Formats: sequence, structure tokens, C-alpha cells
Amino acid sequence: MSSHHIVRDDQEPALIIANGAACSEELLGQLLEWSPFVVVLDSAIERVLSLGIKVDVLLGDFDREFDSSYYKEKHFPIEIIHTPDQNKTDLEKALDYLIEKGHLAVNIVWATGKRADHTLVNITTICNYKALLKIVIFDDYSKIFLLPNQFKKWYPKDTILSLIPIGTVTCIYSKNLYYPLENHTLELGVKTGSSNHVAQDGLVSISHEKGNLLLIESWE
Repeated sequence: MSSHHIVRDDQEPALIIANGAACSEELLGQLLEWSPFVVVLDSAIERVLSLGIKVDVLLGDFDREFDSSYYKEKHFPIEIIHTPDQNKTDLEKALDYLIEKGHLAVNIVWATGKRADHTLVNITTICNYKALLKIVIFDDYSKIFLLPNQFKKWYPKDTILSLIPIGTVTCIYSKNLYYPLENHTLELGVKTGSSNHVAQDGLVSISHEKGNLLLIESWE
């Protein structure tokens, strides 16, 4: 198993496969191992099916020529969900669907790379769901998630950790980071905590008072 292994949580998360750049088969295999319920977004379906992955739900606005009966017949019992609302992205619609179905956690893959606008929107979207779902975005180089106000986790020395504020985040404190934060304020476009790293093997603690603070664990 690679250094970006997936750790089982209290509840097995669902898996959303978006339509950005594909990740390695190793990472996708790890995610599928822990995710019994798979949702695929719109045009990614052919890429996913070509990998022999069982899909539970295909969801999207299907703003292209699309024959839903083909997928229903060839990949029964796949559920086809048409979501034409143009005021939300397909990722937001998939998150709404999982919340409605009672899911508490979800991993997301293929949500970065390719178009920069889609990558930025997908990453920042998770802030809107912080009270409803535990969301983690994975790619071959990083793991991205929203920090609670109090966070502790064990890391090996020199693990690259970046603290990225969405908007303004105040009263940030850290322990066991090479560049410590002591009552810092971070603001997107002004000052971020990019490319920090773990000082010593052990627990890293990060706290903040207000705002949405993303943690990006990087391994490349």
C-alpha cells in the first residue's frame, strides 16, 4: 500500500467519481475497497465502466446525447438520476443526494486536474457541506479536507501540510509544525499556510476560531 493509504473511519464512506483527471488504479482501488456505494457524475460513466467498476448511481444533467435505457439494461441495477438544475454543479447534486439518503461521509476522486475552474469549484464546494457530510477529496498527490475547529492527527516527520483558508480564518494555533502558527489569521489571496511540514514524528494539533480552513496533505 502506498503512502497515501486510506484509513477506515467509523462509517464506510460513499465514493463519488467526478469527471476530472483520473487517478492511479492503486488509489482508486483503495478507495473502492472502503466504499461500498459508488456514485458517478455524468460524462465520466464510460471512463469508469471501462475499468470494470460496479456503479450504483449515475447522476447528472446529461446535457449531451444520452441514452439512459442503455445503461439500465447493460448495467442493471444501476440507478439513473437526472438532475437538470443548472444552479448547482453535478458534484453539489451528488452531495445533496447522499445527504438525502442518510450518508454521513464521502470520498471524492477525479475532482481535480483538467479544467482549473472545475478544480477550484469542487474544492471550495466542500465548505458548504461541513455540517452535513464528512468530505475528503483525493488525487494522486494530495488529500484535501475541511478542518474542524479542533484537529489532532499523528504524522511522520516532514509530511507536507498546507493550510488553505477559504475566505478569512482567525485565531489559528498549531503544534508540531515546522512553521508554527500562534494566533494567526489567514486570508485567501493575502496570506496562506501553504507548504508547511511536520516538525517531528507525532501528533499535530491545529485549532482555529472562525472560518473555513482546508488541510491539504501532500505526498509529492
